[in-house]
This record gives sequence, structure tokens and C-alpha cells, in this order.
Amino acid sequence: MINTTLYRLAIGAYAAGIKLSSPFNPKARLFVDGRKGLLEHITTNLAQEKRARIWMHCASLGEFEQGRPVLEAIKEQYPQIAIVLTFFSPSGYEVRKNYDGADYVFYLPVDSPHNARTFLDAVQPQLCIFVKYELWYYYLSGLVERNIPTLLVSAIFTEKHGFFKWYGSLQRQMLKCFSHIFVQDEISKVLLQQIGIDNVSVSGDTRFDRVIKASGEVTALPIATTFTDGYKVVIAGSSWPADEDLFKKILKTLPADWKVILVPHNVDAAHIAAIETQFAGDVAKWSAWKDQDVNKRVLLVDTVGMLMHLYKYATVAYIGGGFGRAGVHNVLEAAVYGKPCIYGPVYDQFIEATALIDCGGAKSVNTATTLLSAINEMGSDSTLGKIGDAARAYVYSKGGATAKVMTHLGKFLQ
Repeated sequence: MINTTLYRLAIGAYAAGIKLSSPFNPKARLFVDGRKGLLEHITTNLAQEKRARIWMHCASLGEFEQGRPVLEAIKEQYPQIAIVLTFFSPSGYEVRKNYDGADYVFYLPVDSPHNARTFLDAVQPQLCIFVKYELWYYYLSGLVERNIPTLLVSAIFTEKHGFFKWYGSLQRQMLKCFSHIFVQDEISKVLLQQIGIDNVSVSGDTRFDRVIKASGEVTALPIATTFTDGYKVVIAGSSWPADEDLFKKILKTLPADWKVILVPHNVDAAHIAAIETQFAGDVAKWSAWKDQDVNKRVLLVDTVGMLMHLYKYATVAYIGGGFGRAGVHNVLEAAVYGKPCIYGPVYDQFIEATALIDCGGAKSVNTATTLLSAINEMGSDSTLGKIGDAARAYVYSKGGATAKVMTHLGKFLQ
């Protein structure tokens, strides 16, 4: 009782804090505005839906990419079932609100007894799938009360998580709401078994299936084709200011047969303008491309949604985020093409980033000097193929998680 009281207070305080900051924070404003009249909106949209429904919940965009292979496999194998997709974060919902792989895409109402009850009354799922480990007590307990099978997919756990601490009793209770849990590795399975949770399977990470499939669906980009023709190319994907500073420092000493394509994580107008100033004289902007820009050394991509397509043009890929607290971004999108990968020093919280280094498909750098050295070494004709092959082989060796989930999921849809 004390735990649930504290939980409700914490959720209430969080929601209040978001509301207070919304006039000053664009992301908080989206969070608040997106939930105005939300339950009525969901109820109205689903009122005439006669098909059986599966509900998938993702915290944000990263979790969506992990859940997406399962969602698309459901759509293919069970086309008669309607899919309801929810997001907690604006960074997921705003990007994927028009995603055509789901029949309905909504924000998830803030967790509370009333919201969970009203939401479940409207959605009436036959099956629920949570991705990774964003768990909500009232939604999960409501699913249990209604005897709705609930799966957790692509989960990964470490001893640092609250589930395994003295204060984590409510978190452990939430884990016990799941009909089955699919984890990425054996360590996660052992940790769960130590707290009495045995309905666990090691399936791997569904993101590997996602990038393997997506790499076969990329399209040619004429601007990139023209810009890169005859040159070696380092693509800096999902770059942050710390990453962009490194490239500014090495640009003058980067061999003349190399070019750079910068794909910033943040493409708002102010950040794009700052990069244009930073690389003044050397940079062409994607959205304002002119034929004479082919002579520039840096191509600045100021639109979203193209990174997976662009990595195919890379000789070497640099993945951004490795100088920030959250760590390096998705390394698999480049590795799947057999591209040698480089990233900053904050990567060890990601299994795949560590594994790529261990197998010889990637390097970590911490200065402009080590970045330049890594580009020259990994992009040389004598080592390029070997390093790229190691990266590609690692990705393909980890495929198959989606099929394992779907085999189990089918038991609930018969």
C-alpha cells in the first residue's frame, strides 16, 4: 500500500512538473498538449472498431525500433487484427504518429487507476506487448485483472536496476504481471530467475532483425550519389556538438580524397545555422543543394529520416552521442552494411557497441587526433574489407529474435 501511494505521488509530481515547464520547454508542451482530451479521443476513434486488437506500448523512438519488427510481423501474419500503438514520449509519438504499420497511434495517458481503466475499456486488447522496460503499474495490474496476456519484448536487465534492489518491490510486482518476458541475453534471464520470475526466454534483440530488413529496402539518394562520387566518405550520423567539434578540428588535415557527410541528431534551425557557421566555406546544406556544391568537403543533412539510407554511402561511419551521458546512438544501422564504425568513449552501456569493438568491427576515440587516426586506419584499402566484414558478420549473427517472439505470441492468438 505504501509503495503504490508513493508511486501515485511520484507520477502526479512528474506530471505536474511537466505541466509547469511546458510554457518554456517545447517537448514538455507537446507532452501536455498531446494529452488534452486524449481519453475521449481514443474512445471515439475505437468506438466503431470491430476487429480483435493488439496493443503495443513503446516509451519512445528507440523502443519503437525494437518493437517494430514484431509489430510488422503481426501485421503480416495476422492482417485481420487491428494494432493500437502508444508512445509515452513526444520524441516517439511526433515522429511516428502517421506510421502506417499500426491502425491507431496514440499518446499513452499518464498512469492512474482512472486512466488505465478508461483506456483499457476503450482499447479492449486481446494481447498487450510492452517493449524493453518502461512499466506502468495501473496499466499492468489492469491487464492482469482482465486476464489479458501481456508480453515484454527485447528487455535487458542489469544488477543496477531497481528491480533487484531492496526498494524495488513494486517494480518486481510489475514484472510479475507479464505472461512472458523475452530478454536480450542470458544475464538478464538469470537476474529475473533470482527474484522468482521464471517465465523468461532469451530471444535476443529485435533491432538486429529491423536493421537487416531495412538495409535491403534502402533507396538511392541522388544528392549523396553526386556528392560522394570518386571520394572516400565518413558519415557522422546522429552527431551532437561535441562530435561536430571533432570534425571541425580534423577537416583541414583529413586527406584530400575524403569528404564528410554530417547528419545531426538535432536539426532545428538554430543548430543547423551554427554548424553552417562552424564549417563556413566548406559546407553545403542538403535542403539548399546546388550543382556547384559538389566541390564542398562537408554535406550537412538538415532533414530527418535518411540516415539508414545514407550509411550505405559511407566508407567509414562515425556514430554520434558517444561524448554525452546517454551514450552512443544506434551503431547497428551502419554495421549492417559492413561499414567500419567509430564512436566516442561513452558506449559500454550498449551490448552491441561493446561487441562490435570486441569483434574488430569498430573503434572508440576520445580526441580529434584519435578520430583522424581511426579514419585513416579503418578506411585504408588494406584494412577496410576486414573491418567491415567483421561488423556485418556480427549483425547477421544476432538475427532471429522476432521469429522467437512470434512463435510464442502465436499461442495467445489461436
